[in-house]
Amino acid sequence: MTFTLRDAVATDLPAITEIYRESVLNGVATYEVTPPPEAEMALRFTTITGNGYPYVVALDERGAVIGYAYASAFRTRAAYRFLVEDSIYLAPESRGKGIGKALLEELVRRCTALGFRQMVAVIGGAHPSSIALHTALGFEHQGLMKASGFKHGRWLDTAIMQRPLGEGTATLPAEGRYPDTLYRS
Repeated sequence: MTFTLRDAVATDLPAITEIYRESVLNGVATYEVTPPPEAEMALRFTTITGNGYPYVVALDERGAVIGYAYASAFRTRAAYRFLVEDSIYLAPESRGKGIGKALLEELVRRCTALGFRQMVAVIGGAHPSSIALHTALGFEHQGLMKASGFKHGRWLDTAIMQRPLGEGTATLPAEGRYPDTLYRS
């Protein structure tokens, strides 16, 4: 399958909303149980991009959105400002074709360039293919939260994985510039 990546824009929100809706209803990557409406997805998009985090879409050869990924705050307390969490969602027909890997590679590249030092993956359902993807891109297991979610009539474990970005903890981050300025009072 041929695909390209680009920055997400507001006109992508109907497709993003539908991809997420399918994941909420049929998957365990998210622990939401009711799909949010497009207006809520727009608010989330604006919050993420408004804080300078990358938000990327994958497009098929016709230009249709077939997947998306973004990095966002793991927590909004100032001490977490150099840590980002990744999120990746694909349309069902786009899974298993290297699109998720390309999206995650792009997030890692962009977050490194922005000055973030760590990326974390919170993997709902401890999904084996998501764990394999993150492992292939240098993430390491940090823990497993047993029975932390309940969805589709069953208990779900949550895997936590992490990888350093750029110099990781080898040096101190730059003061006074992004992302040091995030969530500072």
